[in-house]
Amino acid sequence: MSPILTTPRLTLRLPANDDAERITLFLSDYAVASNLARVPFPYRMGDARAWLRSRRPDLPPEETNFAIELADEGYAGQVGFHRGDNGIIIGYWLGTPFWGRGIMTEAVTAALGWFFNTSDADKVLSGVFVFNLASLAIQAKFGFTETGRSSVLSLARGREVEHIDTQLTRAQWMDKHS
Repeated sequence: MSPILTTPRLTLRLPANDDAERITLFLSDYAVASNLARVPFPYRMGDARAWLRSRRPDLPPEETNFAIELADEGYAGQVGFHRGDNGIIIGYWLGTPFWGRGIMTEAVTAALGWFFNTSDADKVLSGVFVFNLASLAIQAKFGFTETGRSSVLSLARGREVEHIDTQLTRAQWMDKHS
């Protein structure tokens, strides 16, 4: 399965080897990398290529990632799902040239809609570092609720950082998007 999702401005598609240069460019920006748990800094082309090798069209929904492609501007970032200790987690990021344009709201809407239509999961987990209020605002738009606080290792920062843990249930999603 290799889903392609489209929105008025975006195409969400399987990440491709051709994305490695832009992934490296955008994740080499500390403003992006420092908001993410699993991204080292500096981020190198080898990191992008290694991650891209793990992306396959036959992965289940809870391991699917989408490249975010903006018409006329190309690759802008990622949104996707991975398994965590307590359930399925959605993660996302955009390169700084694309911040403040509503792109991530559009991408996350499409990805969550696809996920809840494709999987039988009853919830999706997420969260943000306490200083990432823009990302927390995106989650609030979708109905994510805070479930607690934790300490999460930020590879880019090289230390544990306070994290706001959130979740979105299928029922919450359906209430907002039925």
